[in-house]
Amino acid sequence: MATSVAGEGHPSLNGIISEHQTKKLTDLPTELLEHILCFPALKHVDICNVSCCCKRLQDVCHGRGKVWGHQYKLRWPRLQRFYRQNECCDWLKEYKTRHRVGIQIRRTVESISKRFFTEVVLGDSFAEIESLGMPEHFCEDELLFILNSDKRKSLTLKYYAKKILYFLRQQNILRSLKNFLEQPVEQQSALEGAVLVDQYCNPLADITVDSISAQMDEITEKVKKMLRIKNSSHPSLRIAQGDCFVLEDFELQRQVVCALNSVLYEQLQYKGNEFDYYNPLNSYIHQVLLRHTGIPISLSVLYMTLARKLGVQLEPVNFPNHFLLRWCQKPRGSEDIYDFVYIDAFGKGKQLTAKECEYLIGHQVTADYYSAINTVEVLLRMVGNLLNIGKRGEGNEKSYQLLRDSLDLYLTINPDNVQYLLLQARLYFHLGIWPEKVLDILQHIQALDPSQHGAVGYLVQHTLEHIQHKKHPVAPEVKRRSAPEHLEVQYSVGLIMKHKRSGYNCVIYGWDPKCTMSQEWITTMRVHQLSNGANQPFYNVLVQDGTCRYAAQENLEPHSAPLEIGHPEVGRYFSEFADTHYVANEELQTRYPEDMDETLGTVQELYHRLTPGSGNQEKAPATDQNNHQAMPM
Repeated sequence: MATSVAGEGHPSLNGIISEHQTKKLTDLPTELLEHILCFPALKHVDICNVSCCCKRLQDVCHGRGKVWGHQYKLRWPRLQRFYRQNECCDWLKEYKTRHRVGIQIRRTVESISKRFFTEVVLGDSFAEIESLGMPEHFCEDELLFILNSDKRKSLTLKYYAKKILYFLRQQNILRSLKNFLEQPVEQQSALEGAVLVDQYCNPLADITVDSISAQMDEITEKVKKMLRIKNSSHPSLRIAQGDCFVLEDFELQRQVVCALNSVLYEQLQYKGNEFDYYNPLNSYIHQVLLRHTGIPISLSVLYMTLARKLGVQLEPVNFPNHFLLRWCQKPRGSEDIYDFVYIDAFGKGKQLTAKECEYLIGHQVTADYYSAINTVEVLLRMVGNLLNIGKRGEGNEKSYQLLRDSLDLYLTINPDNVQYLLLQARLYFHLGIWPEKVLDILQHIQALDPSQHGAVGYLVQHTLEHIQHKKHPVAPEVKRRSAPEHLEVQYSVGLIMKHKRSGYNCVIYGWDPKCTMSQEWITTMRVHQLSNGANQPFYNVLVQDGTCRYAAQENLEPHSAPLEIGHPEVGRYFSEFADTHYVANEELQTRYPEDMDETLGTVQELYHRLTPGSGNQEKAPATDQNNHQAMPM
């Protein structure tokens, strides 16, 4: 039994406990033996060895007993939430399974880091994690263990562990969303749908329906407190959390709406984000609650949910360019647009007539735009907003990720939207990922709309070429600093650099002996204004602000006090931070084999020049005699 879970731990107890000691030990009551064997210093290998001493100790250390339960809880405390208190469980079996999962996950992460280094955005490579058939919560716990280990070490392992965790959580959220969409329309909560959207776009954040609901309950209690001042006998004050209750009296409804406006916009200072309208955080419900700011649709979901908790039924209205809520002023069932008051949650709960709604957007609309919509339509508009933000992004990984996430959500809700299916296929094609899935999407588009034959045919042809190319990958170029064409390259991969004029900090992860960008880029970036123009080494750098740039050698200087660079892609290229520089990982070392020794040498030389007593500690490094100005990519 010992070999099945053996691993790290204290030296074996075999040979330490004599036969005489064992006899005395086994005379003790079971409860006392369990107490002794639950001593924190003992690890699983010790318990295995103790249980091999005799039948008595083996019985005390049985799988469903206290000893192995203690070992399990001690080693994996995060997993306790998956078990009921005092649950009878085969803890030895659970321990073995979790131990085995940890080994398999770590091996998989290590293999992925080697195989997919060249991917711009990781694709369906992580599906193999699911195919292992391991308990999902065990996989996630091991990935979190990797992520929470020594901050400066195993950066590449953490990078891919984070990618895998992102993927696994998103897959789980998609399953929850599909189950949500299968519910009857009347049971679908706009708040729960908004939380699912939030979770999918932020899978690494701690966002749950329960935590969001708890915050909503806190606001509800504040509204009740305000309502009690106005009308101590108001029936909404007697509503228990979770009860379904509808106020029929219009005056009582008005009192709730007034109290709600007072709490949200005066007491809690919620507001529409007019100055940073296209920030995706405005669409995430947990951020709306945290920052007290949002856009019309996110604030409307918040407002509508709170009103319904207090007995006022408001309906969402898919008004163009400005999401609204409508509040019926006549007996239920009326569809006359003039029988409703329209509430602008973005405008501090302002109440509008149908005509005044048109003033918000500056033009007239038909009566159809004043109709109430269901929860699915609310989610489509919410996701559509995120999709548009992703499309108007700067073409960096962050905007691509938002575009991918919002497309996934939109097509889960509306899987036959040809426009967005084509956009998804083009996005994957552009990023060079999931070519097999691209072909599936294109086949689906062709079946839905044969008129798309031209666009589909073009993408099919080039995707097949991409698949063929992947079967015969080109080996990465190896750059040796000793080569004649590279002799002007002064800085090496892993060095922490500083932009002299703008002041940003960065780390080098690649270089070219001459600028390799297009003539258009060179003109736009005014490279010709540099003293050496484009005919000098250029460096790929990860910048502290999260951007990636391409900077001329004369624009950079080694940082006098190297520090860690908080860039999300650091782990893709480096294995650890060694106080003065980053250590390139295995993949990067194969591309720049001679940079590794040079990095440390450059760092030591820099420190020697800057050390007090050297006579020139205030001078710039000898390699930086020219004018420096970084050119952003």
